[in-house]
Amino acid sequence: MSKKLGFRKALESKLKKSQAAAKKKAISIFTAMSVAHVDDEEPGPGEVRQVEKFLSKGDFYTGQWCDNLPHGNGKFLWTDGCMYIGEWFKGKAMGKGTFSWPSGATYEGEFKSGFMDGKGTYTGCSGEAYKGHWVMNFKHGQGTQSYANGDYYEGEWRRGFQEGHGRYQWKNGNHYIGKWRNGLMNGNGTMVWSNGNRYDGFWEDGFPKGNGNFRWADGSFYVGVWSKDGKEQNGTFYPSGSQSGNLDWDPQQVFLEDLKDCKICPGEKVSILPSQKMPHWPGMDKGSNDGKLRNISDGKLNYSWGSDMNDVSADGDEGVVNLQLEASETRGNCPQIKMPNKRQGQTISKGHKNYELMLNLQLGIRHSVGRPGPAISLDLKSSAFDPREKIWTKFPTEGSKYTPPHQSCEFKWKDYCPLVFRTLRKLFNVDAADYMISICGNDALRELSSPGKSGSFFYLTNDDRYMIKTMKKAEVKVLIRMLPAYYKHVRSFENTLVTKFFGLHCVKLTGTAQKKVRFVIMGNLFCTDYPIHRRFDLKGSSHGRLTGKPESEIDPTTTLKDLDLNYIFRLQKLWFQEFCRQVDRDCDFLEQERIMDYSLLVGFHFREVCTPCTSGVPTPTGNGDCENEASWLSQTGKDQLLIDPSRLSSIKLGISMPARAEKTVRKSDSEAQLVGEPTGVMHDIILFFGIIDILQDYDITKKLEHAYKSMHYDPTSISAVDPKQYSKRFRDFIFRIFVEDT
Repeated sequence: MSKKLGFRKALESKLKKSQAAAKKKAISIFTAMSVAHVDDEEPGPGEVRQVEKFLSKGDFYTGQWCDNLPHGNGKFLWTDGCMYIGEWFKGKAMGKGTFSWPSGATYEGEFKSGFMDGKGTYTGCSGEAYKGHWVMNFKHGQGTQSYANGDYYEGEWRRGFQEGHGRYQWKNGNHYIGKWRNGLMNGNGTMVWSNGNRYDGFWEDGFPKGNGNFRWADGSFYVGVWSKDGKEQNGTFYPSGSQSGNLDWDPQQVFLEDLKDCKICPGEKVSILPSQKMPHWPGMDKGSNDGKLRNISDGKLNYSWGSDMNDVSADGDEGVVNLQLEASETRGNCPQIKMPNKRQGQTISKGHKNYELMLNLQLGIRHSVGRPGPAISLDLKSSAFDPREKIWTKFPTEGSKYTPPHQSCEFKWKDYCPLVFRTLRKLFNVDAADYMISICGNDALRELSSPGKSGSFFYLTNDDRYMIKTMKKAEVKVLIRMLPAYYKHVRSFENTLVTKFFGLHCVKLTGTAQKKVRFVIMGNLFCTDYPIHRRFDLKGSSHGRLTGKPESEIDPTTTLKDLDLNYIFRLQKLWFQEFCRQVDRDCDFLEQERIMDYSLLVGFHFREVCTPCTSGVPTPTGNGDCENEASWLSQTGKDQLLIDPSRLSSIKLGISMPARAEKTVRKSDSEAQLVGEPTGVMHDIILFFGIIDILQDYDITKKLEHAYKSMHYDPTSISAVDPKQYSKRFRDFIFRIFVEDT
C-alpha cells in the first residue's frame, strides 16, 4: 500500500514539474503582458486593453484587444510555428507587420485584411528576396527580385509574374531589357550575351518572334523575320565590313544554343499564405437580430478557422476566446438569394423550331475553323478588313468535295472577314480545337428564354464559354465598318472591357424561303464556376431603366437596370486605377466610332449567401428558425477564392475580381437620383463586368428617337443621345458606382 502511495505522489510531482516547464516555455516566447481573466471587470465598448489568449487549438495571441477582437499591436503564434507580429484592425492583420514561416522565410511590410498588400519584402528560406509592391499576396507593381541561383530581376510585375518593362540579369552575365508578359519575354526587347553578342527586336513567349536583328561583337549582323519554325524564318546575314549576304550561318542556332542558358528562374514557392492562416474570430462577420451582444447558453461556440475551415470548439475556461457574438456595424447579414432550379435557357433538341438552324451553324463553324490556312501573323494587311472579303460555301445534304453529308436541310454558309476573326481568336488565346468542341460538340446549344429588346435571339454553348447572337443587317455593317479600329484597340489594350468577338457568319436557307440568319459569336462574360447572384445592365440613363418586377419574382437570372441598382462597388486601389484608365480608353474608342446605347453588364457572386429553409423561403444565416441551419459559401467551397492561389491567378480586370459591395438606399423613388446613399453595410463579392451592345451607331433612327423623346421627357434621361454626350454621361455614372476601397 505504501509503495502505491509513494508512486502516486512521485507521479503527481513529475506532472506538476512538466506543466510548470511547459507554461514557462510558452510565456518566454512573448514579452510579459497582463493576462485578462474571466473574472476581470467587463471592458466597455471600444475600450482597448492588453490580453493574452490561449486558443483551443493551441494557438496563442498576445497584444491589444477591443470589442472581443485583436485591435492595435499584437502577436499571434500558430502551433505549426508560423507567427505574425504587427498591427491589427478589428480582428484582421492590417497595417505594418511581420509574418514568419517555420522554414525561416519572412515577410515584412504592409498587410490588408490578412493579405500581403502594399510595400513589403519577402525573404525566402533559400536566400532569395523580393522587395516591392504587393496586391492580395501577389507581386504587383514595381519590384526587385534576387533569386537563389544568382539571377536578378528589376521591373514591373502583375499578378505574381514579370509583366511590363523590366530587366533580367542572369548569373552568367547575360541580360535582357524590354517588355514582359506572364513571366516571359514578350514584346520589344534586347538580349545581350556576356560574349558581346546581342539581339534587338520582338519576342513572343520567351523567344524571338517577328522582326529583329542579331549583332555579333565583331560588328557582323543578321536582319530578318524570326521564328522557332525554321520554315517561317527568313533574313539576310551581313559579315563585318561587307554588305554581301552569307547563308552559311543558321539563325536557328540562337534558339538551340544561345538561349539554352537563358531560362527564367521560377522562384521559391510559399508553402502557405498569411491570409490562409488568419483566424476567423467569433463576431467578426455575423450580426445578431437585435444588434446587441448575445450569450451562448451551453458555454461552447463553433467557428470557422481560416487555415483549414474546420469547426473549432472553444470552451468557457480561463484565458480562452470570449464566448459572445457582436453585431457588426459595417457588415450586413447574408443576402437572401432565390436560386433557380435549373440552368438558364432551353436546350435545342430535335423537334425544336431552331434545331436545323443549330445543325447548320455547327456544320459551318466546323468547316470554317477546321479549314487549313497560312500561319497567322498579328500584323494584318488592310485588305483583310475589306467588306468584300467573305467566303460563300454551299452545304448540300449529300455532301460535296469540301463539305460532309448531313441530316439538315441544304444551306449556304458565309464567312465575313475570315482571316481577321481567325487572328482575333489567336489574340484572345482561343484554341481552335476547344472552340470547335464548345460550339460543335455533342452537347446542344441552349436558347435563352426571350429575345432581347432589339429582337435578337441568344444562344449559349453547353459549357457557357460562348454566346451566339442573331444580328440585323445594319449591325453586321457596323461591325465590319469598325473592325479595323476594333482590332487595333483590342490588340493595344489587353484589359479592354469591350465585347470579345470570335466570328461573324451568315446561314442562308435554300428553297422558297431564302431566309438569311446573320449571327456573331462572342465571349460569355459570366462563364465561371461562381453562381452569379445578381446581374445589372447599366447605361447611366433613367428613363425606362427600371425592371418593374416585384422582389418575389427577381432571381439570379433576372437582368436588373439602373434604377434597380442598390449597391456601389469598392475596388482595391490598383484595380480601381486600372479600371478608370480602361473605361476611359474604351469610351474614347466607342465615341470615335460613333457608337452609343452600350451598357456595362455587371454580375456578382456573394461570397456568403444564406441557406434556404425546408419551406423554400431563404433565411439569412444565423437568424433563421429552421433546424440545423448552417452557413454555406456556394459551390465554390468555403472562401476558395482567398485561399486557393490557382483561383487568384485567374483574376483579371472584370473577371473574378474580389471586391466589396456597399448597400445603398434611395431617398425617394424619383428618377433624378440614379445612385443611392451608402448605408455602410458591406458584402464581400466576386465581381464580373464588361461593356456590351457596342454595335448601335447614331443613325437616322436614333436621331429621330432622340427628337421625339426629347419633346416628352427630360433629354438627359433618355438613352438615345449623341455619342459624345452618351460617353460623358456613361463615364460619370460608372465612376460614381465604382469607387476605390479605402
